[in-house]
Amino acid sequence: MSTNLTSKGQVTIPKHIRDALNLSPGGAVDFAVNALGQVVLHPATVRSAKKTADRFEAVRGKATVKWRTDELMKLLRSES
Repeated sequence: MSTNLTSKGQVTIPKHIRDALNLSPGGAVDFAVNALGQVVLHPATVRSAKKTADRFEAVRGKATVKWRTDELMKLLRSES
């Protein structure tokens, strides 16, 4: 079965493939190229899906230094 590539580089995954991989709308997928040069499609793992979902969540609230604005500006503007 073949499909056409849109001007945005998108393709429709045929229903029987979506069903076989248990894919649903909005679900994440991973692409890979095997040793034969074939493109392989896998459902994304929870870890990789979460990683792409919110890349800032992992670092939110991690700062341990409490800078005062005047101290930070002095440090950033120093000539040394």
